[in-house]
Amino acid sequence: MGGSGKRGFSRRTVLIGGGAGVGLFVAWGLWPRRYRPSLTAAPGESIFNAFLKIGTDGHVTVVVPQAEMGQGVWTALPQVLADELGADWRTVAVEPAPISPLYANDFLIAESAREALPSLLQDAGSWIARQVAIRSALMITGGSSSIRGFEQRFREAGAAARVLLCMAAARRLDSDWQACDTQGGFVVRGDDRLRFGELAAEAAGFTPPATLPLRAIGAGRISGRSMPRLDLPSKVDGSARFTGDVRLPGLVYASTIMAPAGDAVLDTIDEAAARRLGGVIGIVRESRWVAAVGETWWAADRAVKALKPRFRIRGPVPDSRSIDTALAAALDRGEGTIMASHGDLAEAFGGGGVVGADYAVPFAVHAPIEPLTATARLGGDRLEIWAPTQAPGLARAAAAQAIGVAETQVTLYPMPVGGGFGRKVETDAIRQAATVAQRIGRPVQLLWSRAEETMQDRFRPPALGRMQAKLGQDGRLLGWRARIAAPSTMGEMMRRIAPGRVAPPRGAEASAVEGAVPPYAVDALAVEHVAVEIGIPTGIWRSVANSYTAFFTESFIDELAHRAGIDPLSFRTRLLGDEARLSHCLAIAAALGGWGGGGRGGGQGLAAHSCFGSHVAMMAQVRVADRRLVVDAITAAVDCGRMINPDIVRQQVEGGIVWGLAATLGSTTGITRGRAAARNFDALDLPLLAAMPEIRIEIIPSREQPGGVGEIAVPPVAPAIANALFAATGRRVRRLPIGLGDAI
Repeated sequence: MGGSGKRGFSRRTVLIGGGAGVGLFVAWGLWPRRYRPSLTAAPGESIFNAFLKIGTDGHVTVVVPQAEMGQGVWTALPQVLADELGADWRTVAVEPAPISPLYANDFLIAESAREALPSLLQDAGSWIARQVAIRSALMITGGSSSIRGFEQRFREAGAAARVLLCMAAARRLDSDWQACDTQGGFVVRGDDRLRFGELAAEAAGFTPPATLPLRAIGAGRISGRSMPRLDLPSKVDGSARFTGDVRLPGLVYASTIMAPAGDAVLDTIDEAAARRLGGVIGIVRESRWVAAVGETWWAADRAVKALKPRFRIRGPVPDSRSIDTALAAALDRGEGTIMASHGDLAEAFGGGGVVGADYAVPFAVHAPIEPLTATARLGGDRLEIWAPTQAPGLARAAAAQAIGVAETQVTLYPMPVGGGFGRKVETDAIRQAATVAQRIGRPVQLLWSRAEETMQDRFRPPALGRMQAKLGQDGRLLGWRARIAAPSTMGEMMRRIAPGRVAPPRGAEASAVEGAVPPYAVDALAVEHVAVEIGIPTGIWRSVANSYTAFFTESFIDELAHRAGIDPLSFRTRLLGDEARLSHCLAIAAALGGWGGGGRGGGQGLAAHSCFGSHVAMMAQVRVADRRLVVDAITAAVDCGRMINPDIVRQQVEGGIVWGLAATLGSTTGITRGRAAARNFDALDLPLLAAMPEIRIEIIPSREQPGGVGEIAVPPVAPAIANALFAATGRRVRRLPIGLGDAI
């Protein structure tokens, strides 16, 4: 078995990797230890803390640092604060936070450091990581971390404001503030009721106590309930403003065409042909892209296509064949790094009896409804950017770097995200918009065409998995080995979006095999990553590596169950051991789905997975009709801990199932001469509404700490369907997507 035995870095660890901590102790005393809110109060508003403003009319504005991209964070986090505050939900509004250390996602970074370090260093490493995240204002939406990372901060913000309002009321009532309470937007004491609005200005001048009196969670009858989403009314009536809705005086529009992957530079364009078209304002050339600027985006897009740009390519050009060859060679002969291990695997595998299977997943596309886009305005030495982004600090830095100004000269306005899934961490369109605005001298709204968005996507990487195991008596797992060949996506991405800020080591990384340690009891185990250079940029994608490690693990465990001659449900249950929450999910999913034992012809398959602090199990019911696979039903049981908004949890699980179904049956592309072969939605084999299965979801009540929900439902879908197809046809599917030939 190859590998050094060292621990790798994960998709979270990389954010603090490399040189981020090198000067930490040297310059520690130079950092400001406390930060003041950088909020702007509208007329009649009072700023209570970094997360809350209250107006004289009683409106409550909650400031949220996390990007709203459909996952409901602009509702769930305000619920947490409003519950502690004692607000009337009908008066609650939300606005995005400015870039500030106060809003850093230090939870995500500290959790990563703890996972990556030896036990003796975990506490110190976690603390250092948290400080680095705060002091560098690392704001990021990802890793299903919004509730897990910010619930406590929002509770404290609400509690602090509640105390201040009670102090102001107590002064007027000539009483002890602790005799007052809040309810429905009022401070109450017996029959006395004072509106938040009439107290706000005075209350903001008090100082809260060092120890805040937190309420029981849900005492305000807001947290834990399915309150109406704050973002939906404007999205339904069309008044929500996305980046494409921004209008500025003198605004022009831009469309781009970019170079293929590899060492390619712009060579020639037909500028005369573009300028012969109506509405063309200008052309902007860069080494790896060209933009046309027009009076309308349609005019700009026509013009950039008329340019017929040609790129000079030096060196090899990646395509599907070269990528498959690189992955296969790495799996067979590449040097692996062990990312997780216990027991003596060599001893466990001794004496023969080892069984194995290889699995494969392709690129997975993001295909958001909203392509990459940004609006930029340069006035003097000040740049303004409107953009959908999951990492506003990194986006601001990218814009500043693109035109050679300091970050302090850039104001970034985070806009609602029209589909993120990791795609909106990327900063290409923001850099381009800033550059075009500087060259043209006018505000510009740059939007990638659907073809460019698809061809230039930062795909979920392809991966191969070689699974091996040895069974003992009664289905006991004596040994388990997972060898996974995949690109080191997280390190690659961070070098791309944060150049000069982090220096993640090249080579194997733990994030590439995240979720590969099975939840099942096994005497000896090894999980290794073989890093592969494929020549195509890759990026983070909904559930990231869990999306393929769950397919490898849950498909293989199903094969082992059949080899042992044990019902797949019973086989999993007896191996789950101490994993009581996941075992309970599995039992619930099987019961609700009508599990019939998984026998031949039944068309039923199971899968279970834990990630992001949550647990989920699924049962798929499939059949083959007219030589095609039909997924009739997917039943899911989810334990995500204590819920803030049950309806949002259900929405996210439903959406994750559909996302997982798309990736199981399509949602991929081949690569031709360094570019994706797909150009639009029609080439992605996405499931249609008419083909949607019945979806049954059971959310298991829990008092455990909240887990993530935005990504958890994606990983189990593919293995559940693949296992169900085996039960229906006797054919094992070890490669995604499942095609027509797999069903017959």
